[in-house]
Amino acid sequence: MREVFAQAFALSQQIEDLTLRFQALWGLSSFYMTRGELQRADELTEQLLALAHRMQDSTFLLEAHYMRGLPLWWLGKFAPALEQTEQGLALYATQPSSSRTFLYGRDPGVYHTALAANTLWQLGYPAQAQQRMHEALTLAQELSQPFILAYALNVSCVIASLRREGEAVQEWAETVITLSTDHGFTFFLAWGVILQGWALAERGQGEERIAQIRQGLAAYQATGAELWQPYFLVLLADACGKIGQREEGLTAVAEALSMVNKNEERWCEAELYRLKGELILQSGSRQEAEACFHTAIEVACQQSAKSWELRAATSLARL
Repeated sequence: MREVFAQAFALSQQIEDLTLRFQALWGLSSFYMTRGELQRADELTEQLLALAHRMQDSTFLLEAHYMRGLPLWWLGKFAPALEQTEQGLALYATQPSSSRTFLYGRDPGVYHTALAANTLWQLGYPAQAQQRMHEALTLAQELSQPFILAYALNVSCVIASLRREGEAVQEWAETVITLSTDHGFTFFLAWGVILQGWALAERGQGEERIAQIRQGLAAYQATGAELWQPYFLVLLADACGKIGQREEGLTAVAEALSMVNKNEERWCEAELYRLKGELILQSGSRQEAEACFHTAIEVACQQSAKSWELRAATSLARL
């Protein structure tokens, strides 16, 4: 498969029609991102944005800013990611609603706003993140496009889980599960199952919901996607820790860190080290736990991820 896409990239560089070249680069970028090959996706989206500037077409530029922001966010480069999505949103605001093209089956306003929400939370602005996510969800509901709505609902679940709002996660996850089942969105259905499982585990339904999270993870892995898996494993480890399943939680953290090192999906890396410390602490190993909390703080500082930094610092202070 990778050889095929390598050949496709070589061919894309020979395409003289800039629109067709943009479409080829967009497809290649999406493939490498979904597969978790983020450094490659980062390179391709940089080329995509340069090509959009060369084309001087606002529709393609709007899409390119979003695509450029995505790998930056996954790699934990939150400030540059926010810059890209803010440029995209500024451009989106200048477009009349009749010309906001669904270039690749999605409204760029929903996707830019959802990415901004995620990024703002990392950078330490939870209230702004919540407001942005409300805007994205409202716009998605107005568009009445089931796929876009399923995406917006799932990202809303993620933001709510970051804010530890289990009731909101449960409510939106149930809607995602119903919507995805009705329309055959296997990818989003797995998201919903995982997030619902975590939300119910937060509310005291431990072992049964850990099994649900594992079920959702298996369904998600079956799609071939690798992005998001580290965070889903964060949710699994968190649920395990709450009912004293220390070893199971540490296994989930180790698997997630392995994926982080493989794909460089670093947006939740600090939280993985913090969770590792909390789980280790359950066995009474204070020194090792403290080292994990310091690593979490260091990673968060490198990424300017104030929310993760605060959470890790709080764990350290409690210790």
